[in-house]
Amino acid sequence: MIPAVAKDFRFAEVILPLNLPQTLTYGIPVDIQGKLQEGMRVEVALRGNKFFAGIVQRLHNEQPDAYMVKPIRSILDPAPVVNTFQLRFWDWIAQYYMASPGEVMHAALPAHLKLMGETRIEWAGRQDHDHIGWSDQAYLAVEALLLKKELTITELRQITGAGYLPQVLNELIENEMVYLNEGLEPSYRPRTEKVVTLTEAYRSETALAALFEKLQRAQKQQELLMAYITLSKTAPVVLRTALLDKAKANPSHLKPLIDKGVFVTEERDVDRLQYTAAEPAGPIRFTEAQQKAYHTVVSSFPEKDVCLLQGVTGSGKTLLYISLIKACLEQGKQAVFLLPEIGLTTQLVSRLHAYFGEEMGVYHSRFSHNERVEIWEKVRTGKYKVIVGTRSALWLPYTDPGIFIVDEEHDASYKQQDPAPRFQARDAAIYLAGLYGAKVLLGSATPSVESLYNVQQQKYGFAALNERFMGVSLPDIQVVDARSLDKQYKQGIRMIGPELQEAMAKALAGKRQVILFQNKRGYSPFQLCRSCGWVPQCSNCSVALTYHKSTDKLHCHYCGLKTPVLHHCLKCGSADLVSKTFGTQKIEEEVQQLFPKARVDRMDTDTTRGKQQFSQLLDKLQRQQTDVLVGTQMVVKGLDFPNVSLVGILSADSLLNYPDFRVNERAFQLMSQVSGRAGRADGDGVVMIQAYNLQHPVLQWIKEHDIRSFYLNEIAGRQQFGYPPFTRIIKVICRHRHEQKAIDAAAEMAQSLASVSGITIQGPVPASVARVRNQYVQEVWIKCPRDTQVLMAVKAGLKEQRNLSLAKRGFSGVQIIFDVDTA
Repeated sequence: MIPAVAKDFRFAEVILPLNLPQTLTYGIPVDIQGKLQEGMRVEVALRGNKFFAGIVQRLHNEQPDAYMVKPIRSILDPAPVVNTFQLRFWDWIAQYYMASPGEVMHAALPAHLKLMGETRIEWAGRQDHDHIGWSDQAYLAVEALLLKKELTITELRQITGAGYLPQVLNELIENEMVYLNEGLEPSYRPRTEKVVTLTEAYRSETALAALFEKLQRAQKQQELLMAYITLSKTAPVVLRTALLDKAKANPSHLKPLIDKGVFVTEERDVDRLQYTAAEPAGPIRFTEAQQKAYHTVVSSFPEKDVCLLQGVTGSGKTLLYISLIKACLEQGKQAVFLLPEIGLTTQLVSRLHAYFGEEMGVYHSRFSHNERVEIWEKVRTGKYKVIVGTRSALWLPYTDPGIFIVDEEHDASYKQQDPAPRFQARDAAIYLAGLYGAKVLLGSATPSVESLYNVQQQKYGFAALNERFMGVSLPDIQVVDARSLDKQYKQGIRMIGPELQEAMAKALAGKRQVILFQNKRGYSPFQLCRSCGWVPQCSNCSVALTYHKSTDKLHCHYCGLKTPVLHHCLKCGSADLVSKTFGTQKIEEEVQQLFPKARVDRMDTDTTRGKQQFSQLLDKLQRQQTDVLVGTQMVVKGLDFPNVSLVGILSADSLLNYPDFRVNERAFQLMSQVSGRAGRADGDGVVMIQAYNLQHPVLQWIKEHDIRSFYLNEIAGRQQFGYPPFTRIIKVICRHRHEQKAIDAAAEMAQSLASVSGITIQGPVPASVARVRNQYVQEVWIKCPRDTQVLMAVKAGLKEQRNLSLAKRGFSGVQIIFDVDTA
């Protein structure tokens, strides 16, 4: 789709990276009317001398009546950085998920493509600067300006020091030595490295042999030459740092070779993204079950744009994904592979790299801003044919994608929470694929109720993989009575029952690995006074504080508050404080107490904050340097370790007793997925689920791997009580530091929809956590029928009422947030 050019247009709608309710109209100067295109970045003024880089959304001739338009100052790019498909996708996201265009732009563009206004100081060219009595700091600034002629405020601050900056600026301005220029400064800079190259004279075998002979007495120089030859066989360029490291040399050893004309060095732009080279993978060989499922998927695509692949854990779904990607690439198209969590990319990337090499790129939020810009450009130019990423990968500028694969499509992580836009990546991928005419494959061992319903309604195609790869057996799932824990409470063992202890001892004796799952991090989720029942609470939020042994403090997981540990009750003064329920830190300690020789690791948010920490943990597990892994739901998602034979789920009741209409679905998916980590290589897997309510139907369905009975029961309940997929739910969230204002704003939002028929309004009610970061939170839940006209009326009414409420005196500080299709 070719973007419109400003040849015949006088006005442009520009999106700014601000939370404004709509785009802004700017005039197109005559000198750029033949150059400006939709999707280009332009420099515009908003108020006073504040400048922004905006994206041209639309070109037109409709002059606004209400205000005088400002002109576009300049075009920032020779070509559009956002294509027409992306602009349409942004517009849909903004409309459907009730976000502003600026919020969508802010989420979609890498930070370095969003330029910011910064004052530049330009040297005025006066020759009498030597006759002025400069302060020491101002003298340094003058010297720098004489060399560079222009500095940014940031650069000047680095030269003078932050404390002297105002004084130096005053000296420069008062002596009329500089001009101030408010402009836009691009913050992206290519990464440069010193590259070593062998000169033309020594590239023949004869010349190299003669050179080695000549360097016989210079051992380090010989080693450098040998290292260069080795590195040049596997790398496109040889970096100076890599060469010195390989030869265990230093720059003084390299200099003689440069002086002799053997090597030349130069600064070059280099790729920030380096993947470990892997041996090319062999041909894919399907089992009979895989071949049948693959044929079913491919056969469904001519009639259906979306197909659901339901495959049990360990069934080899990834091989089907790879085959579909290879077929897509053979047609000259790109392929997009979405995963719910950053951690899942770690194991998958090396596997995919073996098939697709340098044509594959990875995109997620752990990358630096510079790395994201480089990936963006490689996708836009078509260098990357396969893109693996989390939900943020949907924002990339694809040229011609042929397939979108959404793995673990049921996962709640695909729903963006904060900040806006609060979109569902699975649903957004289906819409984006439709814009390009691409196909979508949804994959999961435990598909979402919505996806199974769409299969039932024949909107999606369907394929099943009901057996593990090479016929490996599914794990034996046992539900054990958690009341046995009470008998060993006095021994200090509070989370691992005797049956699970025995199974762990057997697995460890057989040199097998164990995974223990508890969906709470920290040491003990809360303390309780046994005398009066008081629980330590966060002073900013309506939640109990969690004890973390690593810091020896009580933490709030909502606002980050840390307070000293309490040794007596602040209400009654009693010292009888006990810990109730336990987090991953406490379980890790308990395992070490029971099995002192076992190598125990923990996988939760606290242990995987760093960029490399997650991959390092997985590497230890893969190399069998970890015997027992204790983790939260991070251990659930798609990880494949063949030596794991035992999985323990320590508290099923905590998963089954949460006030949410999706509680049964989430519990079924979570426990089924974590069970799938056991016995993936040989079928010798055991799963032990500790529970008090042994008769809960979800536990029986998990034990029997019975997804059909689960779905039929769940869909009947959803229909009876009017929950998705039979309705759409919009949650309105009102926040303010004064509780009454939050209540009043929420009540007004609910009352504004009184005239809309066919909807159900619940609330306002306090949120499950009624106060977060000193702000009270009120919610209104709106159930809408699956009727487009009704949904549009509800959205329009909510937006109008938000504008009215925020315009009222005293209500400007209220935050009103919309969450469409809330998770």
